[in-house]
Amino acid sequence: MGPERAAAGEGGLAAIVAARNEADRIGATVAALRGALPGVRVWVADDASEDGTAEVALAAGAEVVSRGRPHGKGANVSAAAEAALSVEEPPSLVLLCDGDLGETAARLAPLVAAVEKGECDLAVAAFSRRVGGGFGLALGFARWAIRRLCGAETEAPISGQRAMRTEVLRACLPFAKSYGMEIGMTVDAVRAGYRLGEYELDLEHRATGRNLAGFLHRARQLRDFLRVFVLRLNAN
Repeated sequence: MGPERAAAGEGGLAAIVAARNEADRIGATVAALRGALPGVRVWVADDASEDGTAEVALAAGAEVVSRGRPHGKGANVSAAAEAALSVEEPPSLVLLCDGDLGETAARLAPLVAAVEKGECDLAVAAFSRRVGGGFGLALGFARWAIRRLCGAETEAPISGQRAMRTEVLRACLPFAKSYGMEIGMTVDAVRAGYRLGEYELDLEHRATGRNLAGFLHRARQLRDFLRVFVLRLNAN
């Protein structure tokens, strides 16, 4: 029972792609998803890109949810998820991914298959190859925060590549703000009794390095991780 059946089954499969200024990669990402997952309905959550991302995504066959100003990843993907769930025949399975995967987005099919086969309720991709990154502070905090909040041990706590049944998605909406989205999703799903599974996949993305831009990006991530930790801790 593979991804082809998941795409063709009752309600079908929706893929929601997070993107901001990914015009050079979003077309390949959408094409890869449509090629690997027959029948998938692709939605691009465009966070007010300024480089034509929305136009490229539309040309590649995606539906685009975009607003006039940036809202951050969590809010923008929440809006796209609500749109995907509001159609006449909502999907039974949902795949989330980042817009910078390019052609390697085709390798996400095992996540869909894992959920369909009942191996887990929330399948998360762990990158088999690490490219870029800093000194691991933000990543380490994310792992600790998830363990502290719900007891789950994770290798890929902030991976945006995730598959789940619609009921799991609904239980996690709205997503936590900005970069806190993935931590909040994991904690909310596990607390609701859903099973988490991680799968090592050979994926590529636009990595940040050990330069000023990279460190600023990870500082913003850590800020958002701390925010979602405090909110979930107080809600426990």
